Amino acid sequence: MKKFTKKDIESLENIYKINMINSVTGIKSANLIGSISKEGIENVSVFSSVVHFGSKPALLGVVFRPINLPRNTYDNINETGYYTINTIHQNIIKDAHHTSAKYGSEISEFNQTGLTAEYKENIKTPFVKNAPVQILMKFVNEYFIEENGTVLMLGSIEELYINEELIHKDGFVDLAKGEAVGINGLDGYIKTELIERIPYQRPNKINKV
Repeated sequence: MKKFTKKDIESLENIYKINMINSVTGIKSANLIGSISKEGIENVSVFSSVVHFGSKPALLGVVFRPINLPRNTYDNINETGYYTINTIHQNIIKDAHHTSAKYGSEISEFNQTGLTAEYKENIKTPFVKNAPVQILMKFVNEYFIEENGTVLMLGSIEELYINEELIHKDGFVDLAKGEAVGINGLDGYIKTELIERIPYQRPNKINKV
């Protein structure tokens, strides 16, 4: 195996280093976050940093890169308090990835891609049409990470929409059946496949389905 010390990592060429550090931790979730400005301009952007933070209450976290740079999604959430999280599936990978382009706040990524905004009754925040999982989120709190200038935002799940055929009898959501993808690094999209479900484990006993 090739060894990299902290000093070696710090001396790497910047793009090489970014690609390496972003990909070594494994497959991340691939989601599109939908939001809308107070002026009514829709925004949608790809995120690989959505994290489960608890089920009671149902909380999800998302990491935003340094906020001293233009961050339309972050600004929209702070203005309205709401956003949506939408699972990326295989048929929209290229359009989803293009939302990472740095468009100005006056331009909607929905208009620059083949993605379609979907609105549900009494909800003013856009979802991504045909996403197998769509989640309406409400801002709860944020935590500044002083070590690198990022922000961890926590939100509560207000409404949850799931393609019914993905839901198992015990509540498990089979994202692979919905052709959901994962992200390896910054730009590597991975197919998902359910290998096995293994039940809750107890000491001194190996349980398999």
